[in-house]
Amino acid sequence: MRFITLFILLASFGFSQTDTLPYVQVLGVAQDGGYPHFGCEKQCCKMAWKDTSLRKFVVALAIVDPKAKKWWLMEATPDIKEQVEYFKTLSGGKYNYLPDGIFITHAHIGHYAGLINLGREVMNANNIPVYVMPKMKEFIEKNGPWSQLVKLENIKLVELKEYLPVKLSDQITITSMLVPHRDEFSETVGFRIATTVKSYLFIPDIDKWEKWKRAIIKEVEKVDIAFLDATFNDINELKNRKMSEVPHPFIEETINLFKTASDQTKAKIHFIHFNHTNSVMWNKAEKTKVENKKFKVSIQGAFIRGRNHHRGTELAGKKRRTQKS
Repeated sequence: MRFITLFILLASFGFSQTDTLPYVQVLGVAQDGGYPHFGCEKQCCKMAWKDTSLRKFVVALAIVDPKAKKWWLMEATPDIKEQVEYFKTLSGGKYNYLPDGIFITHAHIGHYAGLINLGREVMNANNIPVYVMPKMKEFIEKNGPWSQLVKLENIKLVELKEYLPVKLSDQITITSMLVPHRDEFSETVGFRIATTVKSYLFIPDIDKWEKWKRAIIKEVEKVDIAFLDATFNDINELKNRKMSEVPHPFIEETINLFKTASDQTKAKIHFIHFNHTNSVMWNKAEKTKVENKKFKVSIQGAFIRGRNHHRGTELAGKKRRTQKS
């Protein structure tokens, strides 16, 4: 009896310890237009128009620290209303309804347009920290309606500096890295998320890996999980548009780039940010082809605390300086 009691106590302690560890939750996997896509009447979207359970939100992550009882949103998408409610459901309502901060990668609509919902016409939020790079900060401050969010103190802009870590809590630090992309209104960044458990890389948008000043294989090797741009599967995907107008690394290019990498390194990659035309998102056979090559396809709702992750319920050396949040 004494041993049983001890086992229960140890098990309870183990679970309580785990419950305080930080984690990442995938709140969206689609490209800026979501899935199904506005105006798409092709077969790829028809099934999702008919069956709402197949729908996917625009790419976003929740970064969660149960110990601090805080969470942060990576990207403010057009689906922010559904995604915040989704996170509330997934987390059992344990956290503040609105995030304790929002990180923005760049000024393309799928990544920042959701900020407008924090204004007085909708949530009338109070000084939500929004972490942005200098050009993105200037873009928001000087252009309406975004500037009104700052003026009315619905949001509080926090300027990021490349490679300067931001300490969000005792368990989570986030570092920004510039990446080459179509920077019409702002620069574009990827984020490295370091936690006391695991580390993550988040690069949903980049023109091509070879254009980046850093070697993507080495960057993936440094982390436990890498969410990488998978907008298009191959060069033939868009029939009525020049692919050069919307450059992204094709999934087949990324797979080829990592062909000599270890299976362990390949398994770190979780493809994300799928265009509605990308069959890897909605065709099981195409998804299986990718997975058979040891890569992973991001799952909406997935709860990730390391290399192992759980599927969620899918719905429609030297001491470094740190930037204080």
